[in-house]
Amino acid sequence: MIFNPEYESMETGARSALQFARLKNLVEKLYGKVPFYRAKLDAAGVKPKDIRSLADIALLPFTTKDDLRETFPYGLLACPESEVEEIHMSSGTTGVPVVDAYTRNDVEAWGEAMARTLAGAGGCRNDTVQNCYGYGLFTGGLGVHYGAKSLGANIIPMSSGNTQKQLMTMKAFGSTMLTCTPSYALFMAEEAAETGYDLKGMKLRAGCFGAEPWSENMRKEIEAKYGIDAFDIYGLTEITGPGVAFECEAKDGLHVNEDLFFAEIIDPETGRVLGEGEKGELVFTTLLKEGTPLLRYRTRDITFLRRDPCSCGRTTVRMNRLFGRTDDMLIIRGVNVFPSQIEHALIEIEGTDPHYLIVVDRGPTHLDEVELQVEVKREFFSDETRGLEVLRSRIENVMKSKLGIALKVKLVEPKTIERSIGKAKRVIDKRKI
Repeated sequence: MIFNPEYESMETGARSALQFARLKNLVEKLYGKVPFYRAKLDAAGVKPKDIRSLADIALLPFTTKDDLRETFPYGLLACPESEVEEIHMSSGTTGVPVVDAYTRNDVEAWGEAMARTLAGAGGCRNDTVQNCYGYGLFTGGLGVHYGAKSLGANIIPMSSGNTQKQLMTMKAFGSTMLTCTPSYALFMAEEAAETGYDLKGMKLRAGCFGAEPWSENMRKEIEAKYGIDAFDIYGLTEITGPGVAFECEAKDGLHVNEDLFFAEIIDPETGRVLGEGEKGELVFTTLLKEGTPLLRYRTRDITFLRRDPCSCGRTTVRMNRLFGRTDDMLIIRGVNVFPSQIEHALIEIEGTDPHYLIVVDRGPTHLDEVELQVEVKREFFSDETRGLEVLRSRIENVMKSKLGIALKVKLVEPKTIERSIGKAKRVIDKRKI
């Protein structure tokens, strides 16, 4: 289902013209109303009149998370404070948080973007959406909430946690769509199996999962346990929250809501704009945001963009599933490693559960040492040390083949690794201590 064909299936030339008009208006507004951006543009030697085409966006300076922290709380506000109707802040950040301020129009646009997201997963007004993202300053809960309201669906605002109540509610009210982090979806599936809830016997048919990296194999795991279609969604607090990009029924890349957000891929080292299909850092400009609009925000997420036709009929650019982030990329003895690579390889190995922890430290010879803690399925974990040793050796060999480096694998009992109702913690890097 396409929620808004006018924008989602717009002819490419018409969309580019719309994006340019909105970009030019944005630059003029920021130059005139936000001293931070006026100083940034002046330092870059760029005036609003210099933006004569969409390609001229490359002339504009980047915005980083450090910029957002340095301007806390309202240094990037582009509207009167009296017009701000909602505030959200980043989750999991130590020190000064990043702020996203919304006007009434911003909240409505957010709801529209999330309605498109839910519709991409087949959602409609007849659905009951069980929303297990956290409500509050975290954007996940209210983002989905506004989207379901815009879609006209029934929403159960469960928030995160209280897993037994989640399962009881899911069964009692016949929830048809589930929204949460993929790691929490798997945690709920574990709890359901242990307490006798038959997930496949419920009315769930689709789920929208995001807020943390997850692999294609993790998708298969969720779909197998729930008997549903699992869809990837993408967003970040700094831009608007969830609703920036989403998968459709084709599950062939995430459609960017291009009338609202202009996407670029850059070389993370040089800042040079890369072409279609080239892998690099994802950058977004908020084209219609009124509260805290951003120019060329560096997300630190690694992906690529593609414009080949999609079978769903949407004409928006698609971003590939994330490969990782420039800031959670581990450099192990000169080799770049993303946790998602480890997860992708791990789930293919029979006998393991999709719960793991990567511990990085300096060894006695000052070389990097990596321990990969992996949960073993209950039926595989026994006193037969030979069988466990064979499994451990196999995991080490697969990791060496896939990653090009040797990891020390430690097999642990089921439920040994701490679970999370939010974003799963996958890496402990002791080299920074």
